[in-house]
Amino acid sequence: MSSEVDSLLSQVQGAVAAEKVTASAAENIQIWLTQPRYAAYASQVADLIKDEKWQALDDAFWTVIPFGTGGRRGRMNPVGSNAINERTIGESAQGLASYVKETVEGPLSCGIAYDTRHRSREFAELCARIMVANGIKVYFLDDYRSTPELSFLVRYKKCSCGIMVTASHNPPSDNAVKVYWSTGGQVLPPHDKAIIDRVMNVEALPLEVVFDEAVAKGDVEICTAEVDSAFIDVVKAQKFAGPRDLKLIYSPLHGVGASAVIPALEADGFTDIEVYGPHAEPDGDFPNVPGHVSNPENPVVFDAIIDRAKQVGAEFVMATDPDCDRVGCAAPVTSDLQGEWRTFNGNQIGALLCDYVLSKKKAGGSVAADSYVIKTLVTTEMVRRIADSYGVKTHGNLLVGFKYIGGTMDEVGPDNFLFGCEESHGYLVGQYARDKDAAVASMLLAELAADCKANGQTLHERLESLWWQHGYHAEHLLNQKMEGSEGMANMKKLMAKFREQPPRSLAGLKLERVRDYKNDVIVTPDGEKSPLGGPAGDMVILDLEEGNYVAVRPSGTEPKVKFYMFTFVEPEQLSLLDMAKEAMAERIAALESELKAFAAAT
Repeated sequence: MSSEVDSLLSQVQGAVAAEKVTASAAENIQIWLTQPRYAAYASQVADLIKDEKWQALDDAFWTVIPFGTGGRRGRMNPVGSNAINERTIGESAQGLASYVKETVEGPLSCGIAYDTRHRSREFAELCARIMVANGIKVYFLDDYRSTPELSFLVRYKKCSCGIMVTASHNPPSDNAVKVYWSTGGQVLPPHDKAIIDRVMNVEALPLEVVFDEAVAKGDVEICTAEVDSAFIDVVKAQKFAGPRDLKLIYSPLHGVGASAVIPALEADGFTDIEVYGPHAEPDGDFPNVPGHVSNPENPVVFDAIIDRAKQVGAEFVMATDPDCDRVGCAAPVTSDLQGEWRTFNGNQIGALLCDYVLSKKKAGGSVAADSYVIKTLVTTEMVRRIADSYGVKTHGNLLVGFKYIGGTMDEVGPDNFLFGCEESHGYLVGQYARDKDAAVASMLLAELAADCKANGQTLHERLESLWWQHGYHAEHLLNQKMEGSEGMANMKKLMAKFREQPPRSLAGLKLERVRDYKNDVIVTPDGEKSPLGGPAGDMVILDLEEGNYVAVRPSGTEPKVKFYMFTFVEPEQLSLLDMAKEAMAERIAALESELKAFAAAT
């Protein structure tokens, strides 16, 4: 070890003693300064130490960026174990390649696609080069394409695995890789942990392959046009007969969505479609979106689109996130297109689509005794109640992440799968993919909006009719940010507190039991324990009186704790819907206030 490196490490230890850098960051900094596999980055790390950029160093090195519910995602930074850069992306690709070579027999191949984010194309080519260097053929989508099209590509080309370069709806500073297995679904246990083991032991990255040369040799096969055509065909196959008289505006929010949603809508017979101009250009800075965060879960994303709808007399608006696997929408509350418009949250869209799909399937005679829908534990129970009314089974004991929905499809058998959804605006109909698809969801939402119009009903009135039938459901999500190494420690403390000392009541509702999915146990307020029998994950659900409950979990992709609040009024108790809405809004406000206070006291 050189004297210069000794001096740098001494500086780092001094920063640890002064509590400017965490001990874990110091360990990772030492690795990047001393191990040959990180030699290409050592000078950049050294410069940060010399300039005493302690906060930047701690943020970049305090942990090794993990695989979460959606893969490996984080802020881009040229160096750092807790950042997205050439090294961490390359490690992910090499770890995947190593595991595939160890476990999969026969010819090996990998599907790769990328979105409009900064460096996405660069990272996609890097992954392709590493795969080819490992003897794995690559099928490459050579333009901005959607995550569900990558899922379809893996299945269509019978690939051993897949890589999608995207950070979904995260801010412009972020990027990521989503890793897929041969099923077309994101990797599940035990593959995920096994891949991580390989990632953590990657030495030098095999970068000798030149991308253009690999294309010329056929080791990388560009298959964009072929896969586009086949993908739209299978999306179109999910359509239902009905009216198509609808004037709509669609926004890709500067992402890839126009490559999938517009062809799907046109294939389904919709002709009066406007792509919202200010959001049409692919741009990783998301310049014309509020806060530069292209998330269709955020109602303010729709404000400008709704203004445009009023200008041109449009009847329905939709928007998809940058990699086009999530969709949001808004519609006028009454038949007056110039009047009030409102967005729908992910649970409401899920309920509307579930009822639409099941009603059409039932009318077509394609609902069998073993037909089923799938949802996650943090998705509204209204989906289950709708499915029950059609005699359809619900698989709902799933952790957060659409990969579990895809996994359940394969476990139960996809032939009788009718609909899958999660509260974060993710939906799937059809067997062609194992991930959520905003293209098919947009197509079916447009059909539903046209159907409502033909029946003299607004989409909001359709939702209200479902509430009258199945009970009023109101849900709310609170994100509690906890950034950095200190935030991670606080998240662990908070989750432990919910398990060991949960609040006895929330919003005036008594706690009936705690479902602890990490320890697979149900605990009542008096301390009585019983087996839970649920999936294993870091989540707690607090069951309150009258069918209300709160789910708590740390995010798998971002530095925050998520509180999911679920309120319910049984249909028999609904006298006035407006009164129920007001009462549940007050209940949610109280839940949020008390949960914030509980978290702050940790």
